[in-house]
Amino acid sequence: MRGKSIRMERIINRETGNAVIIPMDHGVTVGPIDGIRSVKAVAEAVASGGADAAVVHKGAAIFGHRGYGWDLGLIIHLSASTALAPDPNNKVLVATVEEALKLGADGVSIHVNIGAEDEGQMLYTLGDVSRRCQDWGMPLLAMMYPRGNKIKDEYSEENIAHAARVGAELGADMVKTSYTGDHYSFSRVVESCPVPLVIAGGPRVGSELDLLRMVEGAVGAGARGVAIGRNVFQHQDPTLITRRICGVVHERLSAEEAMEISAA
Repeated sequence: MRGKSIRMERIINRETGNAVIIPMDHGVTVGPIDGIRSVKAVAEAVASGGADAAVVHKGAAIFGHRGYGWDLGLIIHLSASTALAPDPNNKVLVATVEEALKLGADGVSIHVNIGAEDEGQMLYTLGDVSRRCQDWGMPLLAMMYPRGNKIKDEYSEENIAHAARVGAELGADMVKTSYTGDHYSFSRVVESCPVPLVIAGGPRVGSELDLLRMVEGAVGAGARGVAIGRNVFQHQDPTLITRRICGVVHERLSAEEAMEISAA
């Protein structure tokens, strides 16, 4: 557990106990979309903006390594599917905890879709990865979403709370899930999850202020930060939007106050 504690300090800000994580694993899911054609360039941008960690697949950890500049915690994503698959909700294991250790990772992540047709296999994988993380002292971020044919509303409090609780009960050290859309319902999700929660950014939002208001609402409800990808790396200035998100997450600025942060 000492190893987990030390590595967690490279992912979560020591002073605030919160985290700004930038997922960049989209290259496997949807291809080299705008913003992550160069992983190294976006890693430099978000690190300069104060991000605490990034999520990448094992290959990107190698060709995206900068070797200079501000440090950025490294989380290796262990599961994957592509948008071209017959069932994109079926996430399979594509890397191991041991591989992540050899790459110098500070943590690993795994994606589980609760309600998907292959939920059983994904839960089995989560349990196995959790056990290996315990053995090696590796922090585990579980990306838990209610998605599948039986899910009528993937943003409902009930479904999100269920998905988050599954991640916690199967051994995750931190859970990433969707925001329910309002402070009150998400505060109930936080109350029912015994490990830190961070919110996903989801699809591109209507405006930057809307994004920051979502972050403000989630943090105010008890979220311990964010794991936002395309709303950061596809922003016209990824460094600036990262600074503004950090302002809300770490300095508890309002969305309107964070909008006043300007490019350095």
